[in-house]
Amino acid sequence: MPDLLSVLTSLAWPFAIAIAWLAGEFGQRWTGLPRISFYGLAGFMLGSTQIGVLPAPDAGPVALLANIAFGLVLFELGYRINLRWLVNNPWIGVAGLVEAGLTFIAVYLVATAFGTARMTALLMAALSMATSPATVVRVINEQRSSGQVTERVLHLSAQNCVLAVFAFNAIIGFWIFRTYEAVGEAIWQSLVMLAGSMLAGALFGVVVPALLRAIGHPGQDATVPFSLAVILLVAICDSASLSPVVASLAFGLAARHRRIAFSQAQRNFGALGEVLTVLLFVYAASTINWLTVAEGSALAIAVVLVRLVTKTAGVMALSQLSGISWRKGMLTGLGLAPLAVFVILLLEHARHAGVHVVEELRSMAAVTMLLEVFGPIIIQRALIWAREAPETANAA
Repeated sequence: MPDLLSVLTSLAWPFAIAIAWLAGEFGQRWTGLPRISFYGLAGFMLGSTQIGVLPAPDAGPVALLANIAFGLVLFELGYRINLRWLVNNPWIGVAGLVEAGLTFIAVYLVATAFGTARMTALLMAALSMATSPATVVRVINEQRSSGQVTERVLHLSAQNCVLAVFAFNAIIGFWIFRTYEAVGEAIWQSLVMLAGSMLAGALFGVVVPALLRAIGHPGQDATVPFSLAVILLVAICDSASLSPVVASLAFGLAARHRRIAFSQAQRNFGALGEVLTVLLFVYAASTINWLTVAEGSALAIAVVLVRLVTKTAGVMALSQLSGISWRKGMLTGLGLAPLAVFVILLLEHARHAGVHVVEELRSMAAVTMLLEVFGPIIIQRALIWAREAPETANAA
């Protein structure tokens, strides 16, 4: 009997990934909604606290694969960031700072109004600043969208990730020391972590293209070496307590400016990326406990709504200064709705580092579950309403 149990446990993840993939394919065909919404639903239903098909999430190989999948997405996002555009039009970056700042303040006030402890409210506010790049990149690729709204959502989601990582780690540092005198030290440590992560990613972005040129590797065949480099970078960051989020973004950004080009067919890193994307969304949703979702549902709905309002208002306020209409500014703000995967993996990194804050952030479980399903739908609708994606688009 123990042998049978061991066999069933080892088969749980392959079966869950296959079920989620089928749910995504049939769900997208029947409804036209993004596949990843169905991946998330499948992962949540199959999780250890629901149907119980999947074992309890831990820091094992599945978690590592999920982090690698996230690293590949972040590399692709970083690769699509055009720094020259941001320099020529600084109002885009300013709009990102405004919407992130408004979101932080508004979520903090809402959380404290619900009776949440001050430190927990600060962590919720920091996490709410982010926009999940995994959802953004996947939906944009699946919809084959292009245009002003698409590009601004990509650039602002990258900026939001860096701001959220900095704020979250600074607050965690303050959480550990528990004294107001330690605020400066917590901020300094977060800045050092951020700088170290950027340096590691930039170093990979210089060395890997140089190696590819040295061996005469054409740009269109660079998917495998870049994939291996991301895997190595994520492992290094995991061991060195650096942020794989920031490092992978910096890697993609540096690689772009080293003029190594990806072809259209290599978006999502081909078949490897497709499989890892399914695993990533199934893993993220499987970590959510339905009891914590139910307990924090009221606050979660309030956070989701206020976050949508502040991000949309922040981008709209500076839309004309940055060169787009009010309408496109509103749609860009709506496109920043996704959050789930980023929050779950950031909390897992904190837990791996010995900081256990998940219990204090029960309401974020409900927020992530809501946006795991509805975040992809919101950004899909925003892209369609912006006329940058067709009503129905199938991935290649």
